[in-house]
Amino acid sequence: MYSMKKYIPNQHGAWAMLVLPFLFGVAASSWQPIHIPLFICWLLIYLFSFPLLQGVKTGKFERYEKPLKVYGILLLPIIVHLVITEPALLWFVLPLVPLFAVNLYYAKAKNERALLNDISAILAFCLIIYPVFYVGQGESWRTAAELFLLAVLYFVGTALYVKTIIRERKNIHFYYGSVLYHLLVAAAGLFLFPSLIVPLLILLLRAAILPRTAITAKRTGLIEIGFSLMLYVSVLVLYF
Repeated sequence: MYSMKKYIPNQHGAWAMLVLPFLFGVAASSWQPIHIPLFICWLLIYLFSFPLLQGVKTGKFERYEKPLKVYGILLLPIIVHLVITEPALLWFVLPLVPLFAVNLYYAKAKNERALLNDISAILAFCLIIYPVFYVGQGESWRTAAELFLLAVLYFVGTALYVKTIIRERKNIHFYYGSVLYHLLVAAAGLFLFPSLIVPLLILLLRAAILPRTAITAKRTGLIEIGFSLMLYVSVLVLYF
């Protein structure tokens, strides 16, 4: 039986980055039927990129040939459908190219845990807000930009916070850097997102308290789903 590990990404935190910005884009506009194939396309692009990056990292593309073919075959007709339906979507692909090039570089260097690689991936994931907003016939690009900024700030903070629990658990300087980052985001939130100051303060407390406990990496990932949901609900209830 062919290993599912070659088909399913093992980066659990990426699933929140895949979904939350997409939902932000829908929230900033209005739901349209085209959002369904757009999300399927976005999901398949992520699934396709996983074996591609693994192939670049290991240099053994033959090990990932089957998932690349499966996801590529599924992806192609959806891309064709979206381009025919909304040709302008091609413009939203352009900023993703250099960001993915950074991911390819770090995969080749076998240094995928580098913070710059994380930030590049975060920016790519969060940029989905804009095409989702566009096909949702949104009216306020400022709102889309604010939610893009919120998503980037949140996920960069999450990347720092998770590192203080796993790879940088014993690095007190990294811990203080993470807490300082969250403190600055909360302070900036007073001006940028005043209605969201409570969830931003909760995220600050998360970054300050949880790394000082014996929390495991697995439990961290599960709890982070709750924090992502908290932020999404807060945006729906408090931001709009």
